[in-house]
Amino acid sequence: MANFSKSDLIAAVAQTTGHKKKDVEEMVFAVFATIREEAEAGQTVNITGFGRFAMKDTPAREGRNPRTGETVQIAAKRVLKFKPSKSAT
Repeated sequence: MANFSKSDLIAAVAQTTGHKKKDVEEMVFAVFATIREEAEAGQTVNITGFGRFAMKDTPAREGRNPRTGETVQIAAKRVLKFKPSKSAT
């Protein structure tokens, strides 16, 4: 199973729309940046028929090093989560 990379996405959109790859690349980067900025600002970004992006806080927790069995502290973090839409329209 091959991966579909960002450059593959840019090439496919450029071919579909007839726009130059450079122009499509700028648009794709702008979309990604906007989604991240809005999610980091506390907004849920909902794209109907595609999915929802939102930041999620994970609390600090205790874990174990599988090699040594030693207890380690895992820091709290904030991550961008994506939940796909149930209906693809």
